[in-house]
Amino acid sequence: MAESEIRDDHTWLAAFMSEAWENDDAEYAAGIAHSINKSWDAVHNLYAAANALYTDADEPWNLAIYGGRPVPHSADADPSDPPLMLLEPSGVSQAARFLTTVSFDELWDVVDARFSALGWNKQEHLEHHRGLQEFYGQAASAGHAVVKAVWA
Repeated sequence: MAESEIRDDHTWLAAFMSEAWENDDAEYAAGIAHSINKSWDAVHNLYAAANALYTDADEPWNLAIYGGRPVPHSADADPSDPPLMLLEPSGVSQAARFLTTVSFDELWDVVDARFSALGWNKQEHLEHHRGLQEFYGQAASAGHAVVKAVWA
């Protein structure tokens, strides 16, 4: 969403993300939302393999999953509200560039044995990668920020 429409308030953002989650299918279809159920840490670990491949990089692999600034709970916030992150447009653009330039196959070559031993398959991660490429690409093209929530 446009950064100007985002309130830097955890309570407001938690309500916004809760409503977005209720409309996830429609927002996902429209390309304005993306979710990764229960394997976000594995996807992050896949991207962290870029650190081994591109040692001179500035770690843009952190941005797609865990990148952004934490939005602190306000004094009146419900402590059960999820952790929230706000990735500003410049970070969204950097994440989009990373996702379009990194070689998925090269990343997979680095993690294949470890991931396969855990039962994680290449096709599932390729689908996550393609979905994130599309999502971040659209957000970057629009100059938008990305709000992230982690529901456990």
